[in-house]
Amino acid sequence: MIRDKIDKILDSLPEEELKKVYWSISSIQEEYLFNKNLQEKGVTVTTLVEEAEEIIDLWDRTFAKDISEEVKKEIYYDQFKWHIFSYEKKDCLKDDDARKAFDALPKEKVYVMYQGLPLIYLYTNANKVEAKVFDSQQDIYIFDTNFTWTYVRTHELMCGPYFYKVNEMS
Repeated sequence: MIRDKIDKILDSLPEEELKKVYWSISSIQEEYLFNKNLQEKGVTVTTLVEEAEEIIDLWDRTFAKDISEEVKKEIYYDQFKWHIFSYEKKDCLKDDDARKAFDALPKEKVYVMYQGLPLIYLYTNANKVEAKVFDSQQDIYIFDTNFTWTYVRTHELMCGPYFYKVNEMS
């Protein structure tokens, strides 16, 4: 059985190596629980590869359209798109207000993007998804397929989450 094989490997490792194993296993468990939670809510996840670049570009053109290239450079937008919110270049809801706004929305279909990954996930049947589902995720952008709002969780505890709705926040 695989557990026996894993136990043998663990028994052969010194304590300092076990710490590395712990963090690796912890990361795998976190991802498993995240996906299991989505599955239990009936969410279907489809990975979009070919369309990803276009969708990412649309996110930029929609949510950062009125921010100059100079300002984007100053706020390190190319590293983290969410800097448009943390540097207050866009008025947005923050913290619990952002979470509540996200939770209140209908979310039949949403796009999910991670900073720096060249792919997009399409979540369908996502109406039961609440902000807390994404608490274990970092640098994640969730937005509707019409690009009217975006919800962002960062890797920084003191930054976000953020919620921005086109027209209401502009």
